Amino acid sequence: MLRCAVLDDYQDAARANADWSRVDLTVFREHMSSEDEVAAALADFDVVVIMRERTPFPASLLARLPRLKLLITSGMRNAAIDLKAAAVLGVTVCGTASRSEPPVELTWALILGLCRHVVPENVAFRSGGPWQSTIGTDLVGATLGLLGLGKIGTRVATIARAFGMEVLAWSQNLTAERTEAVGARLALSKEELLAGSDIVSIHLALSDRTRGLVDADALAAMKPSALLVNTSRAAIVDTEAMIAALTSGQLAGAGLDVFDLEPLPADHPLRTLPNVLATPHLGYVTRGNYSRYFGEAVEDIDAFVAGAPIRTLG
Repeated sequence: MLRCAVLDDYQDAARANADWSRVDLTVFREHMSSEDEVAAALADFDVVVIMRERTPFPASLLARLPRLKLLITSGMRNAAIDLKAAAVLGVTVCGTASRSEPPVELTWALILGLCRHVVPENVAFRSGGPWQSTIGTDLVGATLGLLGLGKIGTRVATIARAFGMEVLAWSQNLTAERTEAVGARLALSKEELLAGSDIVSIHLALSDRTRGLVDADALAAMKPSALLVNTSRAAIVDTEAMIAALTSGQLAGAGLDVFDLEPLPADHPLRTLPNVLATPHLGYVTRGNYSRYFGEAVEDIDAFVAGAPIRTLG
């Protein structure tokens, strides 16, 4: 029987969402922060299932796992896996389906929570604090700026229009035809989008072109009353510049679901800034997605054992 490890299953969800009876399953709920720790823990496993990009699998780690034959990631894309090295070492890499609706929904949870001050008002309500202490921000008539208008950004735009918002969109290759098709308007530059938006939401893939795209100059171009929402990838934003802008009042608030280091250290300033609404990378964490991830991971294992791998990456 194959030995299979599931990494970073914080909620111990794998067991309840698939039938693992055909493998010898071990679930690691706690994140392992060093390559040495991961290599030691996985030395005796034939199959490893990883959750998105929570634990990187570079060439150096793959080379230390000679028993590993099958690596499965949730989703069909994972920039934290060295696919070329896996191929050279004879490790088959497979993926699973992943739905785009959950991160869209979380994006709007963060936007609405920020605009209506849901967390501080709820804390005051439960603690016997003041009855109404904040004034909400209207969405109707406001402008939502979208950095990226792919599958997720398009759904976010559709919901924005239902709220009566104007929608601006920009990315390096975005066209006017594409934006008009979803009822948005193309910003001619990143700076135009940032300066003209009341809320900026990021929906770009991380690449060499997008890494650090929202830097100190970009943040300075935003309105002091503006909100920044990032449910995409932390490295698209210069975290230190964002913290400085939030601390100085140059930026009114931020809604965040992604971080440079995850789990975020307990003493990190993003955990205490009063104008930050943050969640611990929950964008894709729903019952539906977990059922797909783990159910299809088992399908990937069965297909690999049968000699006909499916959903291969590389």
